[in-house]
Amino acid sequence: MKRLLTLVAAAIVPLAVLVPLPSSATPSTCSNLPVKAPQGAHVDSVTGVDQPGGTVDFPANPPFPASSVAGVPAYCEVTVQLSHPGAGDHVKTVVWLPKTGWNGRFQALGGGGYAAGEFGAPWANAIKAGYAVASTDAGVVGSPYTADSWALKDGKVDQGLLTNFASRSVHDLAIVGKAVVNDYYGRAAAYTYWNGCSTGGRQGYVEAQQHPTDFDGILAASPAVNWDRWTVAAIWPAVVMNQEHTYPTKCEFEEFTKAAVQACGIEDPQNCHWAPERLIGKTVLCEGKSVTITAADARVVRKIWDGGPWYGLTRGTPLDGLAVTEGQHAVPFVVPDSWIRNFLKLDPSYDTSKLTYAQYYKLFRQSHAQYNKVIGSDNPDLSGLRRAGGKLLSWHGLADTLIPAQGTVDYRRRVEHQMGRVDSFYRLFLVPGAGHCGGGPAPTDPLGALVKWVEQGKAPSTLADLSS
Repeated sequence: MKRLLTLVAAAIVPLAVLVPLPSSATPSTCSNLPVKAPQGAHVDSVTGVDQPGGTVDFPANPPFPASSVAGVPAYCEVTVQLSHPGAGDHVKTVVWLPKTGWNGRFQALGGGGYAAGEFGAPWANAIKAGYAVASTDAGVVGSPYTADSWALKDGKVDQGLLTNFASRSVHDLAIVGKAVVNDYYGRAAAYTYWNGCSTGGRQGYVEAQQHPTDFDGILAASPAVNWDRWTVAAIWPAVVMNQEHTYPTKCEFEEFTKAAVQACGIEDPQNCHWAPERLIGKTVLCEGKSVTITAADARVVRKIWDGGPWYGLTRGTPLDGLAVTEGQHAVPFVVPDSWIRNFLKLDPSYDTSKLTYAQYYKLFRQSHAQYNKVIGSDNPDLSGLRRAGGKLLSWHGLADTLIPAQGTVDYRRRVEHQMGRVDSFYRLFLVPGAGHCGGGPAPTDPLGALVKWVEQGKAPSTLADLSS
C-alpha cells in the first residue's frame, strides 16, 4: 500500500506544454442552443450570452475571497435551468466556451462544503488554458458552510435537494455540459475531465462509482468520501472539549502539533504514536502569558487524535481546523454542525454543544445507517470505470486539517480488497505536509498529470511538489 500511496516529489510536465488538440470546429452563435434534458429532468430555460473576456472580476463568496483574472479570451456563457418533476427544485448549470483557442477538452468543476459547484476564478483560468468549462449549483443555493437554507422543507429533509447534492446534479452536469459543447462547436469534446476537491473530490468519486462513462479522467483531491461518517466525526473535537470541560488555546494546540512533528516528522504521521502526556507540566508563552500544559489538556488532545468512532487528525496535523476555542467555549466546525442539526435532529436550532459522548455515538450510528447509501460515496466497486477505460487520480494531504486522509486510505484498501490491483486506472497519492485542498507542499499540476495519463497513457508514479 505504501508504495502506491506515498508521494515522492518529482517534476511533471505542466499542462501548458502538452501538445494541443487540433480544433477545426467553428463555433455557432451563442444564443438558441438546443439542450436535451437528462433522463428524469426537464429543461426550463437556456440562455446564451457573448462575453468579451479581458479581465473578469469575481465578487467575494465566503470562504472564497474576491478575485480578478486578466487575459481571459472572449467566451460564450450558457446557463441551463433544470428541474426534476416532483422535486420542486431549480438547478442552474453554467457552461463557458472559449470563442477561440478551444483545445478540444471539456472540464467540469466540483464544489466545496455544501456548495455543489465552483463559480469563481478557476473558471477563467480553465478557459484561458483552452477548456470548455462547466459547473452546477445543484439547486442548493446558500452558504457553502451550512445547509440551513435548503436542508429541510416542512420540518422534513428535502430529499430532492439532498439527492441533487449527493449525486444527481453531477451526472446532469456531465450530460448537459457535453451537449452544450457539442452544439456550440459542432463536435463533441475529444476528452472530458472532472476536477474537484473536498466536496468536489467526493463528487468525482461518485461519478467513478455511479456513472463511469461520464468522464475520461477524474481528478479528486482531499475527497469527502465516507460523508455520512466524516460529517459527524468532524465535530468530535468540539464534543471532546465540551465533555472534558477543557479548552486548550490555539497556542497550546500548536505546541502539541510541533512536538509531534519533531518526534515523528511529516512523512508517515499515521504511524506516529508520540504521547501527548509528555508535554504535561511544560510552560509555553501564549499571547504574552505563561501557560502550563495540564494533564487535562493532554487528555483532550489524545482523544482528538484517537478520533472516537472514526479516524482522527493525525499527529502533526494542525488542530486549528476542527479544534477551535474561544475562551471557555468550543467552536464546532460549521459543516458537521449543520449536518447534525438539519439531517439528523431535524431541528435547525439544536445546540450541538450539549452533546454527551453517548448521544454523539448514537448520532454517528444514525448518520451511517440513514445516509450511507444516499451520500456515503464509498462504494468500492469501480469495475465500471475499469471497463470504460477511465482514469481516477486522487491525492490527499497528510496534514489535512478538515478531512483526515485515513478515510481515503480506508476506501482505497476496500477497493483493492474487492478488485485486486487497481493502479492501472486508479491512483492515490498521500502528500506529506499538505493541507486541505492545498497549502504546504501540495501537487503543482495534478490535472496536467491526469491529462498525460488519459491522452498519452503515461501513468503518474509521482506528483510534483509545489515547493520543489
